[in-house]
Amino acid sequence: MIRRNILFVLTAVLLAGLVSCSVEELGQGSEVQQPAEPLITEDVVQGQLLVRFDASVAEILDQAGLTKSGPAAPMTRSGVLSVDEILSMVEGYQIERVFPVDQRTEATARKEGLHLWYVVRFSEEYSVVEVARNLSKLGEVSCVEFNRTLKRANTGKAVPMSMAQLNQRAASAGAFNDPLLSDQWHLVNNGDLRPTKFVKDADVQVEKAWTELDCTGDPSIIVAVLDEGVDVEHEDLKGSLWVNEGETWGSHDDGDGNGYAGDIHGYNFVGDHGMISVNSIYDTGHGSHVAGVIAATNNNGIGISSIAGGNGSLPGVKIMSCQIFSGAYAGTVLEEVRAIKYAADNGAVILQCSWGYISGAANPYEWTPQYSTDEEWETYNVLERKALDYFVHHAGSPDGVIDGGLVIFAGGNEAAPAASYPGAYPDFVAVAATAGDFTPAVYSNYGPGTTISAPGGDQDYYWEYADDDHKVGEIGCILSTLPKHISESGYGYMEGTSMACPHVSGVAALGLSYAAQLRRHFTADEFKELLHTTATPVDQYMKGPKQYKKYVIDLFESAPLMTINLNDFKGGMGSGQVNAYALLKAIEGTGVEMTFPNLYVAVGGQSTVDPSMYMEGTSFSVSVSDPSVATAQIVNGKMVVKGLKTGQTEASVTGSRTDRFVITVRETANGNGWL
Repeated sequence: MIRRNILFVLTAVLLAGLVSCSVEELGQGSEVQQPAEPLITEDVVQGQLLVRFDASVAEILDQAGLTKSGPAAPMTRSGVLSVDEILSMVEGYQIERVFPVDQRTEATARKEGLHLWYVVRFSEEYSVVEVARNLSKLGEVSCVEFNRTLKRANTGKAVPMSMAQLNQRAASAGAFNDPLLSDQWHLVNNGDLRPTKFVKDADVQVEKAWTELDCTGDPSIIVAVLDEGVDVEHEDLKGSLWVNEGETWGSHDDGDGNGYAGDIHGYNFVGDHGMISVNSIYDTGHGSHVAGVIAATNNNGIGISSIAGGNGSLPGVKIMSCQIFSGAYAGTVLEEVRAIKYAADNGAVILQCSWGYISGAANPYEWTPQYSTDEEWETYNVLERKALDYFVHHAGSPDGVIDGGLVIFAGGNEAAPAASYPGAYPDFVAVAATAGDFTPAVYSNYGPGTTISAPGGDQDYYWEYADDDHKVGEIGCILSTLPKHISESGYGYMEGTSMACPHVSGVAALGLSYAAQLRRHFTADEFKELLHTTATPVDQYMKGPKQYKKYVIDLFESAPLMTINLNDFKGGMGSGQVNAYALLKAIEGTGVEMTFPNLYVAVGGQSTVDPSMYMEGTSFSVSVSDPSVATAQIVNGKMVVKGLKTGQTEASVTGSRTDRFVITVRETANGNGWL
């Protein structure tokens, strides 16, 4: 009767990474042992395979027109004769690129080999195992994987806040006037919400970051939420949504040429359109809840506060909705990896992932344990790893606040002594959950693979505080935004490591916002290290027994009284509980000073850059050495550069200092210099 509903789970096929994946693809330095015959389960999508072609046939694929294939334009032949011969024996054969062409990043995608990945579709009457086995024998194919359906742990719902409860709340007397801030112990914990089981400052230490350091978020920082859709009409969320200026809401045309039409606030990868959805009766509101923790609009006199949602007059960080769950339907690994690359290509620097596989250390009587080692996960999830690697290495910018991206996963809700994958992999952040007294939430995974902790709620621990005014599932849980059809008030409670996860994403986004304010630049690894070294130690709270009532939300007072030994968690909660104020203070004086970047512009085109992102000042001047190649002028505080003819010229911009840079003009170009 497991009911931790707020961590989405990918129920994987343990032997699903089929056959001849290359050493290069796996990123390993030794020979790859041939995997055993794959195990077929209900999670394998019938009639589909994910295929990586060998680089030797890349030109053939391009000549056949497959470069232009994608969700809207699949093709019926690959141009590779041996592949077409095998697939001609199955009905309904179609092939398309896994990752649609985005002209801005196509050169990088090709360098990483992502252009060689295709999804092959055929009639479900034919054995997916047999087709995979036949394709894997070909020298032109280097890797074949099953596509798998993403699964939730179960279909549990949030605990909604009633309109009566909402109307009882007065404007907050804290840093912001949002009336529900006093209920958000996970943001500001004064230890007085309820006696004994709440400890002062057992929160993410964000209040001093707001008040003393005057940092409440920056709209240049984009967090991609891979989850259910985010409610784009919610009054506490709509001001925090990322907006793709090159697109029109509901359009069927790809206005900005990124391979996805109508993606104004992100993309619905399940439905394959730009309309983000939250209105299915089977939606849990999870994506909106996660988004609210990170960036609900602060100080607007309504609802909740958030970690990095601005201060009412100045905007906070932006949320990009990458929808990979929708009601009773879930996307697949195909939609997942597309969402990951989309996020990197469109400006996100944090990947918020409140989902994962079941921990390999989970109790087999209650769960189906999955990956236990780095090698298992990366061997059987080659494409997934490649997409995540792409985000880690290619999100952000060498000229921006962060070079590379941060991937943050929920650590898992199986009470297992090891975090779940992919979060447990060393390149990512895996988050454990705590209660309002720094103790581990009774469901949280911990131990190897866990890198940091954050408040996630613990309703079983706070069961005794349920009364006529407060239902089980309120006290001690995380309060955030929900769609109106789930909660009439627009707010409600959830718990889990997938609620702890957005607290870390939010703090990281706030830290990057502060770095942007200070014009400091970090690599992703440098920033991740700061996130860990500034965490609040929690081992001193790992003493003696912790009692709780298992299944309390179902059985309440008749639920069995259980005990965990907190000593078992010592050293297992990662570096400690994420600490916003300490992180921001550590950013001061670390990293390197940002400098004005080199610019690329097309002949006849123009590029607009804000110099204040790179140096202090409100008044700027610019000079160009060779005005026959390009011109530059300051217009309303922004630098506008126009390309006149192919070539290069030196230039300089002066504000609080003078920075020299190079303008490169090409026949066709973009900000990354790709032709």
